[in-house]
Amino acid sequence: MTSTTISIPPAGAPARVIRDDADAIATAHHVAELFRADASLRDQQRRLPHDELNVFSQSGLWAITVPAEYGGAAVSYVTLTEVIRIVAAADPSLGQLPQNHLGIVDVIGLAGTPEQKRRFFAEVLAGKRFGNGFSERGTRNVLDLKTRITANGSGLRVNGTKFYSTGALFADWIPILALDDEQRGVLAFIERGTPGLKVVDDWSGFGQRTTASGTVIADNVEVSADAVLASYEAYDKPTRNGPLSQIIQAAIDAGIARAALDDTIRFVRERSRAWVDSGVERAADDPLTIREIGDLAIRIQAAEALLEKAAQAIDALPAEPTSADVARASVAVAQAKVLTTEAALRAGEKLFELAGTQSVLAEHNYDRHWRNARTHTLHDPVRWKYHLVGNYVLNGVEPPRHAWN
Repeated sequence: MTSTTISIPPAGAPARVIRDDADAIATAHHVAELFRADASLRDQQRRLPHDELNVFSQSGLWAITVPAEYGGAAVSYVTLTEVIRIVAAADPSLGQLPQNHLGIVDVIGLAGTPEQKRRFFAEVLAGKRFGNGFSERGTRNVLDLKTRITANGSGLRVNGTKFYSTGALFADWIPILALDDEQRGVLAFIERGTPGLKVVDDWSGFGQRTTASGTVIADNVEVSADAVLASYEAYDKPTRNGPLSQIIQAAIDAGIARAALDDTIRFVRERSRAWVDSGVERAADDPLTIREIGDLAIRIQAAEALLEKAAQAIDALPAEPTSADVARASVAVAQAKVLTTEAALRAGEKLFELAGTQSVLAEHNYDRHWRNARTHTLHDPVRWKYHLVGNYVLNGVEPPRHAWN
């Protein structure tokens, strides 16, 4: 299947439905080519990708994990990971935007009622996007939540303020994580435009500039009981949701690393000057530069290989996995996350050393690779991935079950 056969419906029309894994990969390459053209300009100007995001969700790629019994392609996690990596290599902000959406689709499958599954999977297949209202600022840690959902008269009300709300500004639905009266985490699905719901575009990060990962405020927002999902069930028992959430993060970083290496190679070949003591005419023939490019290529290929192996571990999980099953998958993903993090940061830094002084000019905007890598890899600290793997290998300790493992 070639990209020329892919026709993407306009915004407002029903989204295209991906048929299978091959269709998903071909579509990812198609939209990545569209996104790559102005990715640097969007970053420089912090131009939010409204049009590009419509193309992305209308392409059907945001629905590729919807179960087959509900009309989706139910692609493998190897395919899902590769789709995110391909798009992130073109524009990592766009690569990150479906991250929480895809995690929520998985939670719906794991914890939704039959009616919730029918309702929200149909929304996803139609091209609707989920944002997120998960994390909060000023708390002890990411699991210390102040947002509450409480009974109020005949209905339920949500109150709280969220931050790092990637995708919420562009979303049709914003699932907000709140504690119920029993201190359990639930997701309240709130439709855009609901009274009391406010999305603030106040993300000022130096990287991932166009993710609009700012503030969501819920001020006494009314939500119906049938739009509240018992998300705690995705972690009360062993499920794939933690490894799935993490492998999407790793795929984004792998895409950033690959883009930085591609730009380094292009610049060294076409623009860089040979060093005066190298004895060669072309920078691309400098033996020390060749050695460093080889080192980067090996590191990135190793990261991509572990990423694929980790995705295979998630695919191998049984329908009802044990704690040991999920632990193995979490460890495999953590190993990949270490290498994708370090490869992305190293590639973003080495670009300037190898390409030379010309590469720092603003017209190239190559610093975006390092800025994006440094910003996105802060999502969860890689030093704790080393700890997770080491504690498992040395002491047999299974990782805690949550979205960061």
